[in-house]
Amino acid sequence: MDAASGPAARLAAAVYRASAHLHRGATAGVRRQLLALDAARYGDRELSARINATPVEGVSTGPWGVEWAAGMVDHCLWQPLAGHTSGVSAVATGMMDGLPVVVAGGWDAAVQVWDLARYQPVGEPLTGHTGPVLAVATGVLEGRSVAVTGSDDFTVRVWDLATGRPVGEPLTGHADWVLAVATGVLEGRSVAVTGSDDFTVRVWDLATGQPVGEPLTGYTDAVWAVTTGVVDSCPVAVTGGRDGTVRVWDLTTGQQVGSELVFPAPVAAVAVAADSRLVVGFGPETAVLARC
Repeated sequence: MDAASGPAARLAAAVYRASAHLHRGATAGVRRQLLALDAARYGDRELSARINATPVEGVSTGPWGVEWAAGMVDHCLWQPLAGHTSGVSAVATGMMDGLPVVVAGGWDAAVQVWDLARYQPVGEPLTGHTGPVLAVATGVLEGRSVAVTGSDDFTVRVWDLATGRPVGEPLTGHADWVLAVATGVLEGRSVAVTGSDDFTVRVWDLATGQPVGEPLTGYTDAVWAVTTGVVDSCPVAVTGGRDGTVRVWDLTTGQQVGSELVFPAPVAAVAVAADSRLVVGFGPETAVLARC
């Protein structure tokens, strides 16, 4: 499919990719129906009719045809990005030289960067961590697109995405696995906020590689999730832990804002919306909304 040339071939490839995740394990008859529907969603009713008329052994010609369909389709979501030699444990998106990229960390201790417009790797894998890369975030440092990664080697590393080289020395201070990373801006400085299995949250000045203030403490278990945002014009970090709590931190003062929010299960994901609503993910397929 990557070698498809010409509008018709590229469209056929896009139609297949639109629901490739649903083809797996489906019968030939069901696959035919899915492909016909996706062709119509892409606006090609003739292709949809041809697919629907394709003979399938043991199955009659499709009993229905698609006259019209609408819906969001994005075959990019199902384009395999190869390169890691082991499982992928963290993913972030960003921009580099005006192009969208994805940055992924793996259990092979490597960081891979891909050009999302071409589905091609950008340069060689970024290596330096001595253990699995468990957390990835992207940001901008002095006009450069960078990735910030955390590992079970207890370190945080900053990478120049254009050159593939590390920026400065590894950031050290955590006493256990670094499980979560986010980037933000504090008083005009690019910073990273990290959460660790040592029960602490740390803030780092990415330009100097130095910690900003003392570690943020209060958790009784590992910090699994970190995000940054702005609440009432104040830069904040929001963190979630295995102890089932979510905490909001004023990055300017390094103090916790209010009391922690308590949830019935370990908090695996947090996000802050523009209106200061907080999305918290915990447990299988469970998420809630709260207000910072």
